[in-house]
Amino acid sequence: MTTLVTGARAAVWAALGTVRDPELDEPLTDLGFVARCEVSDEGHAVVRLRLPTYFCAPNFAFLMVADAYDAVAGVPGLTGLDIRLDDHFASDVINRGVAARQGFVASFEGEAVDELDTLRYDFVRKAVLAGTDRVCRSLGRDPQSLTLGDVPPSPDLARLRTRRRELGLPAEDGDPLLLDPATGRAVSAADAKRHLAFARLTRTSMEANSGVCRGMLRARYALTSEEEGTG
Repeated sequence: MTTLVTGARAAVWAALGTVRDPELDEPLTDLGFVARCEVSDEGHAVVRLRLPTYFCAPNFAFLMVADAYDAVAGVPGLTGLDIRLDDHFASDVINRGVAARQGFVASFEGEAVDELDTLRYDFVRKAVLAGTDRVCRSLGRDPQSLTLGDVPPSPDLARLRTRRRELGLPAEDGDPLLLDPATGRAVSAADAKRHLAFARLTRTSMEANSGVCRGMLRARYALTSEEEGTG
């Protein structure tokens, strides 16, 4: 494998690392959902995606495949893309629709009535809640009156800021740490306890689902934990 091809593959892999499972808010590359990632000498990228079960929700699957296509399409120097989902009951429909850039409704004509923007935003709101709990757990003090700038820098804080910006929510140093992701308003002192409890429940639910998905993927494809993220 030439240095040029190796660099191109690394660039494609890095692009796939920006694509998240919408429900789990984790990169596809970390979850083991990238089964194959190759770039030919001519610059043609081949990516194969996989999921924990044959019947994973088609709307989630469509989002991931479409996002992966968009991410890899932005890698400079590629001459072609072949990005597909394997081993899924709706693989053919999803792969054909994504390759044609049709959107979810056109791809599932007669079955789907809405595009997936609302679903995507709902998942990012959950990610904001889960991220809030991750940041607050390490503080050791009441977070209700704190701003983002009061919190020591950390990967969790950076991730929370990013998710808030994705929703168009305030994410600067002077903005409140506790924020309702649906309204963008600061959480009041009276509602802080309930908000934090819901944030904690959201985080634990997402992390539990992540563990289940990883376990099912390992069982389905007979993977070791080391093989999950190798592509």
